[in-house]
Amino acid sequence: METLVLNKVVIVGGGTAGWMTASYLKAAFGERIDITLVESGKVGTIGVGEATFSDIRHFFEFLGLKEKDWMPACNATYKLAVRFENWREKGHYFYHPFEQMRSVNGHPLADWWLRERPTDRFDKDCFVMASVIDAGLSPRRMDGTLLDQPFDEGADEMRGLTMSEHQGKTQFPYAYHFEAALLAKYLTAYAVERGVRHIVDDVETVGLDDRGWISGVTTAGHGELTGDLFVDCTGFRGLLLNKALEEPFVSYQDTLPNDSAVALQVPMDMEKRGIRPCTTATAQDAGWIWTIPLMGRVGTGYVYARDYLSPEEAERTLREFVGPAAADVEANHIRMRIGRSRNSWVKNCVAVGLSSGFVEPLESTGIFFIHHAIEQLAKNFPGPDWHPAHRDRYNDAVAHVMDGVREFLVLHYLAAKRSDTQYWRDTKTRAVPDGLAERIERWRVQLPDSETVYPYYHGLPPYSYMCVLLGMGGIEVQPSPALALADPGAARQEFEAIREKTQALARTLPKAFDYFSGMR
Repeated sequence: METLVLNKVVIVGGGTAGWMTASYLKAAFGERIDITLVESGKVGTIGVGEATFSDIRHFFEFLGLKEKDWMPACNATYKLAVRFENWREKGHYFYHPFEQMRSVNGHPLADWWLRERPTDRFDKDCFVMASVIDAGLSPRRMDGTLLDQPFDEGADEMRGLTMSEHQGKTQFPYAYHFEAALLAKYLTAYAVERGVRHIVDDVETVGLDDRGWISGVTTAGHGELTGDLFVDCTGFRGLLLNKALEEPFVSYQDTLPNDSAVALQVPMDMEKRGIRPCTTATAQDAGWIWTIPLMGRVGTGYVYARDYLSPEEAERTLREFVGPAAADVEANHIRMRIGRSRNSWVKNCVAVGLSSGFVEPLESTGIFFIHHAIEQLAKNFPGPDWHPAHRDRYNDAVAHVMDGVREFLVLHYLAAKRSDTQYWRDTKTRAVPDGLAERIERWRVQLPDSETVYPYYHGLPPYSYMCVLLGMGGIEVQPSPALALADPGAARQEFEAIREKTQALARTLPKAFDYFSGMR
């Protein structure tokens, strides 16, 4: 006899979060799950989620999609790193790349760099990607082969593992930039083709039963939609979780004050401009500006704190930063809710995306949060007894990811040497999350490792912390004393090998724009 299961899911809200959820659950459970997605035709996609972690490839692999299937449809490009400009001082930049830190005789190469200082650029000395990005190159050759690393679409090394299970085993060398609205449109077709019921309508009320669980949502034109599990993808509104179920929101504003953004989608001749295959975060007087190169346009926006800057000043600064190309482009002003819901799974409602939580998009974590939440939902999908263990595991995983990312982002501001405005001076005196101050004191004398960073999975490996500390320049760090007794010969050989590999790649890799043009 078949075991009864919960199989009727109602997703409220579309956009990237809703359609990623619908697509993933369909890929995971097929016809054994019934999914309805209802979204308003009036609510647009917030355009701050166009850059990703490299782990997003697992999402597309899980759906059985190859890059040529979806990238051209979403104007997508590769992202090899985050480039930080003007955080240490004006004119300075460094990269936080998707490339594992090499190790020599038990010490990370960054530790040897502190001792040897081959040049003043830790990123170019320790990683290949920094020079590849500066040259505007694609990580894939025109025939599709990838650098010199053992990765391929469909390879066994990426199958069946969640992001948390995969971390530390390998590091894929790039992530993606894409237009969030176009990805949502592409996944709409993918999911509907596989049986997801799509309703465009406005949810007017959320019904609760005598236990306080959601019994259904009533729409303007389709009446009541009932289900077993309801997924809240309604963005900052939190229509189901925060409003109907009254789950409290835990703010991060005391440690991350940026609460606003103004965004522009600027058409550009990318062949003439060239594609720098990274997300750029350029520090400003009261925040920072993101620059994301896509095929046909650049996505850009100023993330700032209203305590220091007005929306009008922010928009004017952003337009001046972009130049004449931004003159006739409509600006999108966004108020950001920074923090997380106390619990993202309450009763029979699971929040995914902005309704669950959000931090500013400094390290492109918005899509990562969605992907991670969906993986955890599929992994902990409830049975008919609604055993609380599944809910609790989901809530713990989601909370740890967001709290860990919060701590990592706070480190950026603490470590930034810049102090030329009140905004930047205040970043050094603001409250920090519990445990971070103690960790920083340890990192001053021993670079971060897996035992001294935030102790739960949050998507950021120790080398990411090293990059921030070495690049920002505001926290003094020193090499391990053990290196004074070690032979530096092998480390010097590794630095030389990186230089040689960089030169070889410059001769064989195509320009990023040329590669993407060939894909279309």
